[in-house]
Amino acid sequence: MSYASISNTYEEFIKAFHPKSGLDLKFYKQNQMQRRILSFMNSHGHQTYLTFLKALDVDLILYDAFFKHLTINVSQFFRDPNQWKTLRETILPLLLKSKTPLKLWSAGCSCGQEPYSLAMTIMDHFPSARFTILGTDIDANVLTQAKSGLYKQNDFASTPPEVLQKYFTLSDKGYQIKDVVKQHVTFQHQNLLLDRFQSGFDFIVCRNVVIYFTDEAKEMLYKKFTASLPSGGILFTGSTEHLFGMNNLGLKPISSFFYQKL
Repeated sequence: MSYASISNTYEEFIKAFHPKSGLDLKFYKQNQMQRRILSFMNSHGHQTYLTFLKALDVDLILYDAFFKHLTINVSQFFRDPNQWKTLRETILPLLLKSKTPLKLWSAGCSCGQEPYSLAMTIMDHFPSARFTILGTDIDANVLTQAKSGLYKQNDFASTPPEVLQKYFTLSDKGYQIKDVVKQHVTFQHQNLLLDRFQSGFDFIVCRNVVIYFTDEAKEMLYKKFTASLPSGGILFTGSTEHLFGMNNLGLKPISSFFYQKL
């Protein structure tokens, strides 16, 4: 690709990067995202957007590292244990009382820790429940790991030891999640801001994904999530992602970070 016609500005950079990556950075808060980009550029020896764009075209390893840096793929199993306690003691019983099988979606699932945590929670505490879980992410590399189900020790800081022993097999490569869990979860590539969503999900979890989005992008995304839920369906958000000021969504809070469609 020729970049001769673009100027060395942030706006031109995100315009040129969009067709290459499918990631439209205009939906992200400029100050925060620009700092992340410049930090990565400086750490890899690039002083201008133009030279960095050219490097991304020819260096696949650099591109993959940059894409992962932008999409902030940080997760672990059972992250924020108190919220998982609410999920298993309040939210899942409420959903299972009114419907089975359950259809659940982990949006922005990173390497799969969250959808697998959902599956293990249901299997452990509601063994007769029938359910399917979809995990989606924009980063194809993290989806490859999610499908493999192989993890390292630092993924389990919040995982009860008995769960680790029951659902994983330890090898010299790491901890392999067992097929009895994997059979409940499928993974797909998805751009949350641009792609159409499936409908009929009883439960959607999207945590720590939208923190860098603009307010307009957040509202658009939450409207799409709400449209994918039936009446009574529940959206689970991150600890910094309260839906204040979004009364027009048709959601009501039923616990901290959990919202039910009216």
